[in-house]
Amino acid sequence: MVSGDVEDPDSLDNALAGCQGVHINLHGLSDPDLERRGAALTAQAAARGGVERVTYLSGASVCEENCWYAGTRARFLGEAAIRETGVPYTIFRAHFFNETLHNFVRGKMALLIGKHPHPYHWVAANDYARMVACAYATPLAANKTLYVCGPQALSMRQALQTYCNVLHPEARLIYMPIWMATIIAKLGRRRELQDALPFFDYCERVKIILSGSPEEANALLGAPSTTLEAWSRSQVQP
Repeated sequence: MVSGDVEDPDSLDNALAGCQGVHINLHGLSDPDLERRGAALTAQAAARGGVERVTYLSGASVCEENCWYAGTRARFLGEAAIRETGVPYTIFRAHFFNETLHNFVRGKMALLIGKHPHPYHWVAANDYARMVACAYATPLAANKTLYVCGPQALSMRQALQTYCNVLHPEARLIYMPIWMATIIAKLGRRRELQDALPFFDYCERVKIILSGSPEEANALLGAPSTTLEAWSRSQVQP
């Protein structure tokens, strides 16, 4: 195992030595621009090292119109930086992952924070990982921006209810407006919640939640097939 720091070019050169491909999956938390810087420096190191393919996890709503939000702007510019290196790339603009739902459950409560007016096409990480692996073996997937959407479009409320019905039947679904979550985060000094609130505000205000079609990704790499209920049942501990 060789470690590298996405903000240290020398460590990236060392980490990527001898690699044929590199997958970039970043989260800046309180520093959204880390996604742009990290993607750019990693892709530049890949170019120096002769890496044959770069893959990158972006978001389904990423487009120029949504760059008013810092997280989307960082991903949009990160994508551009990857393209500029000249290394063959596959950018995955994915919708919500099933694996994020556990973050909304606290004890016997499932918190629905903010309004989510658009449905999300929920994706299982295993389906996504299969598509990424397939992309490396698919020449036609090079230099593509592909949309990853799960088999079902569910609202956040529907998704949380489905998840809790299987894994947390004792949890009660509670709606919390962003203003209330902001007060709780500040008074309780809950840094994780404070970091997440700008994203929930984005979900409430954004107009374009899916900036393209998954048809090309599905044709090239095979469509995600795991429903949220099936995935939830697979997480039940024996």
